[in-house]
Amino acid sequence: MTLAQFVAKNAFRNRRRSVLTILSITFSLLLLTVMMSIWRGFYIDQGAPDSALRIMTRHRVSLAFFLPAYYRNKIRVLPGVTHVVAMTRFGGKYKDDRPENFFAQFATDPSEYMEVAADKIVPAEQVKAWQQDRTGCLVDQALASKHHWKIGDRVVLLGNIFPTNLELTIRGIYSMDPPNNSLYFHAKYLEESIGWFKDKAGFYFIRVNSPSDVARVSREIDDVFHNLPEPTKSESEKAFQLDFIATLGNVKAFILGICGAVVFAILIVCANTMALSIRERTREAAVLRTLGFTRARLLSLCLAESVTVAVLGGVVGVFLATALLYLIGKSPLPGLPTAMKVTVPITLLSLAAAALVGLLSALVPAYNASRSDIVEGLRHIG
Repeated sequence: MTLAQFVAKNAFRNRRRSVLTILSITFSLLLLTVMMSIWRGFYIDQGAPDSALRIMTRHRVSLAFFLPAYYRNKIRVLPGVTHVVAMTRFGGKYKDDRPENFFAQFATDPSEYMEVAADKIVPAEQVKAWQQDRTGCLVDQALASKHHWKIGDRVVLLGNIFPTNLELTIRGIYSMDPPNNSLYFHAKYLEESIGWFKDKAGFYFIRVNSPSDVARVSREIDDVFHNLPEPTKSESEKAFQLDFIATLGNVKAFILGICGAVVFAILIVCANTMALSIRERTREAAVLRTLGFTRARLLSLCLAESVTVAVLGGVVGVFLATALLYLIGKSPLPGLPTAMKVTVPITLLSLAAAALVGLLSALVPAYNASRSDIVEGLRHIG
């Protein structure tokens, strides 16, 4: 029997206890991997390369305040700006309030929107049909697949923010990576339905020549409107998304708190299991010593058993987290980034955390077992 076979056999000597320990680690690593993937989606992932060319300009106080329509032409003439389009979040309800029927809806100007959002792929004839139909809309391919929509279907949005209902016809279906599960329609249609909204916009979506222009153009836009009744706040598309996330609360502290609690929980579970397992084998450890096993070899065997159990639970947990995030990506929940996935670095970090927990949890009892007196160990009854 090889040492590897010996470690594997001892790791599953008490199968029920080992399986329960692995299940505990699996659930913990599942949660830890999901939390790290959410962290990556929110704070590390920079999004599609095209998003690095875009700026969002909103009211300095809050997105709840509108900006005047004439800001668009003032922004357009600034050096480095190639295209600018007004955007307004409609915030309507589709069918009912169930999360699976939630998706973002924006009023915009179809004549220039596709120039700003150039990463959306739409057949030219569909773009033209959307531009020519005042009640037409453009929808994400993933969203259309989810609701079984096709070109020509009617979509009714019930107003929440705006006191009106919109009856839209799907004129175009776009694809992009990652999908953003959104719907876009004519701002003119909203203006005709809501008289007081005329010549207003929720925010401005701006495209610049290069990523190096983003910071400079953002400062210049805010300087232009600094002393006006509706001052602005301009930032990159990624920063804009993070500002929106910040409205949910201290998301960073929440994620870090969960990760810390998960690691502590699996450490306690593993430590209790390994302490019990090694204590039951005190006499066996003494026998191994009499057969020539050194203290270092005995210590390494005990640690290897613990790490094996922990890593096995980690592998299953990472696999389940990958499957879970795939399902979330197919049916995104409000507030979560749709591009969430378990990357290779996250996988390695999760498995490293599992191995480290397995190592630390067995370190003290394994050391005590390796240093125990042979005669006392042979006398042990347990």
